Amino acid sequence: MEIDSLYTQVVLAHNSSKRNRRHLEHQSAVVQGVNPSCGDEISLELDISEDQVIRDVSFVGTGCAISQASASIMADLVRGKTVSEAKNLSDLFFQMIRGGAIDPSLLEATVFSSMASLPARVKCAALGWRTLEKALAEGESKSQ
Repeated sequence: MEIDSLYTQVVLAHNSSKRNRRHLEHQSAVVQGVNPSCGDEISLELDISEDQVIRDVSFVGTGCAISQASASIMADLVRGKTVSEAKNLSDLFFQMIRGGAIDPSLLEATVFSSMASLPARVKCAALGWRTLEKALAEGESKSQ
């Protein structure tokens, strides 16, 4: 299967999936993210335990298929991880979309590796991840 075909299948599947597009019953953090260049927006909700494990993560929002699919994939990747592990995955994702190495721990998120050659779309793919970074940073400042 060609990478373009795989990319299309993964993005379309996550964009149409409702699995991660919902409100959480218990929220430790709710953070808004906006891509001002195109108007994509999400509200990211996290349920983080006292021992810093992301028990659940979801989002609601509007935007292009890339931004919505990337947020959904990000939610799948960080759910059940520690805050530290989620930060590491986020760092790996940003390195990858800037043309760096593709790390296998990113799983489905590796389909966005081609974003490095499409700078106008990097912000779309990064929206959920930037919002996650903001939520984790806010959570750290509250716990200190």
